[in-house]
Amino acid sequence: MLFFVVNLQAQTVVPSGLRVDLALHTNKVWKNGFPVSQNLEEVKRQPRVFQARRIASQKPWFTWMIDGEEPGAVAYQVLVASSARQLQSGTGDVWNSGRVAGKGVLPVEYNGKPLRPNTVYYWKVRVWNHKGVATSFSKPSAFLTDSVLKPYQPPPTLLEKSVQQPVSHRERGNGNRFYDFGKDAFGQISLMVKADGDKDTLLIHIGEAVNEKGGVDRKPRGTIRYRLVKLPLKKGQHRYQPVFEADKRNTGAKAIRMPEYIGEVFPFRYVEIEKTRGPVSVESVQRYMVNELFDEEAAVFESADTVLNQIWDLCKYTMKATSFTGLYVDGDRERIPYEADALINQLSHYATDAEFNMAKRTLAYLVYNPTWPTEWSLQNLLIAWYDYRYSGDIRLVRILYDQLRPKLLLPLARPDGLISTRTGLQDSAFSASIHYTAFDGKAVLKDIVDWPQKGGFGLPPDAPGEADNFVFTDYNSVVNAFHYQALLCMQELANALGKEEDAAFFQSRAAKLKKAFRLSFIDQVLGIVKDGEDTEHSSLHANMMALAFGLVPEQNKAAVLAHIRSKGMACSVYGAQFLLEALYDAGEADYGLELLTATGKRSWYNMLRTGSTLTTEAWDTDYKSNQDWNHAWGAAPANIIVSRLMGLTPLSPGFEKLSVKPRPGSLPHASLQLPTLRGRVAVSFIKTDTSFQMTTSLPANTGGRIYLPRRSDGDQVWMNGKRIVVPFEGDFWVIGDAAPGKANWRVDYTGNF
Repeated sequence: MLFFVVNLQAQTVVPSGLRVDLALHTNKVWKNGFPVSQNLEEVKRQPRVFQARRIASQKPWFTWMIDGEEPGAVAYQVLVASSARQLQSGTGDVWNSGRVAGKGVLPVEYNGKPLRPNTVYYWKVRVWNHKGVATSFSKPSAFLTDSVLKPYQPPPTLLEKSVQQPVSHRERGNGNRFYDFGKDAFGQISLMVKADGDKDTLLIHIGEAVNEKGGVDRKPRGTIRYRLVKLPLKKGQHRYQPVFEADKRNTGAKAIRMPEYIGEVFPFRYVEIEKTRGPVSVESVQRYMVNELFDEEAAVFESADTVLNQIWDLCKYTMKATSFTGLYVDGDRERIPYEADALINQLSHYATDAEFNMAKRTLAYLVYNPTWPTEWSLQNLLIAWYDYRYSGDIRLVRILYDQLRPKLLLPLARPDGLISTRTGLQDSAFSASIHYTAFDGKAVLKDIVDWPQKGGFGLPPDAPGEADNFVFTDYNSVVNAFHYQALLCMQELANALGKEEDAAFFQSRAAKLKKAFRLSFIDQVLGIVKDGEDTEHSSLHANMMALAFGLVPEQNKAAVLAHIRSKGMACSVYGAQFLLEALYDAGEADYGLELLTATGKRSWYNMLRTGSTLTTEAWDTDYKSNQDWNHAWGAAPANIIVSRLMGLTPLSPGFEKLSVKPRPGSLPHASLQLPTLRGRVAVSFIKTDTSFQMTTSLPANTGGRIYLPRRSDGDQVWMNGKRIVVPFEGDFWVIGDAAPGKANWRVDYTGNF
């Protein structure tokens, strides 16, 4: 019997990916950003020398993954100990949960002795599988509590440095040495230089772009970065790490500063060292890239379209490289968190790595440090909702709830529910309620729609901007579309917190607003959405936002989609997020894929063609004269590929239940691996003229709803080689109760697909 039990344990997957308050690597240590071998006890003794992901919550959450093809765990046991020796002996002297039964079982809230500040704790977990057999305990992990403990606080930022070598280097015709690191990154430079005397100075040109002669561009357009560093040399061979001087543009009062243990950074790809007069030898040039912890292997996407693959890589790398402050910021020009940037950053971060605390920290910051656009105040509710939906963690929303509610801007509404910033309702009490202080001397919100608007940022006065000539009136359809979506998000959050009366109120307001929106903004003759009540102009934005947020009546969708198609990409890289959401959700996958893989000037491919390796702030500098080359609000394709093209989204918070609803359009095949808190999800498909084949792998402790593209009632649906009969919803066959593990699906069609 003992032999039988041991073998069952060996066949059962041991928990891995242990997290405390959703943070990985809580047992690791860094020194000035570099990983080191010291343990957490050393961090405790020398907090100014070493760094770790400190835990500040009094009752942190424990989570883990169970990869494999089993149904999952039916019980767990967590041990928390005061020393590694105690844990190794199997003693949970701080907390022994015992065997706790429960389907899913995640997350688990700490329920032991009160945690003490600045203390190291050690923990491990085991689970019982669906057959009632216990696994071995996981590998032990540890965490260090913060100096002050609170009911809940997301773990603080932990920035990491990595040493990078140039991918190529050469001597230019003028004798200068030129180094290419392959991709742009926020970082620092390190050089090993040998000099015969102490009278030489190296002139080092550092930048993001090259000029037509193949050197570092010293006068780049927009705010593409360039810096000249003058480095006095000492006699002999020495390593030099020049310190970048702070830039007034991105170290102001509202900017996020770099921590002391990291120091100032600068975005660059290229280094050019001028030829010196004296005998000087540059032995090596290195870059120290700075970013928040990022798992390169977590998310993987590949498809039949090489352009789409390049765009995925561009966006994924952007999410890593632009995390250099630990909050979602606008790039390097200002280094200020903005709500619109944060929303797209958040969604694309979820699509490329299972990191959730950066969104939480950014939301907590933005609630008290808002920016000026009306729609962006409303986007706080979207950020909060997606945070809960993807992480399954409502704790931050519970703390911020009373501060989030004013972000709905309800005091700006008229009796039918439509809101306006231009009717004299913004007073000092309103501004105080949303924690807004003036950017330009007037503490009032202003409608933005898209950015830049007509004639902005040094462009010609007649330049159309990115708002498709939107006509601003007192009551703005785009603002009210966001208001409607914010109300729905707030309703869901109130329900999650058990605030039933509030949820009913938000639901009622949303229903009233929906009715008023359709009466006020939908053209009764053309069937499309107008920019406002006092104009007949119908921009791309008015129509795509209304469609994305479910405000277009079914009978109007054909007209709205035709109007959207006629506009092309008449929006910015920010607006493209909502355009693509609207198209895919309305069944326009072919057109969505066409826009994702476009190669014209207003495309993601153009970002690569111009020389950037990070998504840019605008489609091209021609459209925004001060744009930069390191702006992650341009990374929408990452989340669109995952949530729309591959169709992988959470149905319940934290992916306890998930949906796989691929919308491939004309794409013949693609595959995706996505990390979640519960484990890795894998989806791949092959589409031909006569069939659609898909393979899914769902982690333990999840359930799924599988959608397969439908063509007619004559389709034949198969699961693991066996024909099945399933219901359909619109253009999809639906399997509503897919179990964990691997499954092969196929739909056979008659005629052309």
